[in-house]
Amino acid sequence: MKTFLPTIGIVSAITVGTLIWGLLQAKATPTFGQQTGLACTQCHVNPTGTGGLTDFGEKFKANGDKLPGK
Repeated sequence: MKTFLPTIGIVSAITVGTLIWGLLQAKATPTFGQQTGLACTQCHVNPTGTGGLTDFGEKFKANGDKLPGK
């Protein structure tokens, strides 16, 4: 029983850490898609809208989620 409790604590910590990491990674905004009707891949490398940003996506982000040049 004594080894069971630390195991639960470790598994719980890993689970909570994974959930928090996932939430932090999921902060993409659909603003560009709402403004233009274009696909997520205009800004994101991954077609699901996650992962790194393209050059255009970096400019969009740096411009306060507005189209560059506006």
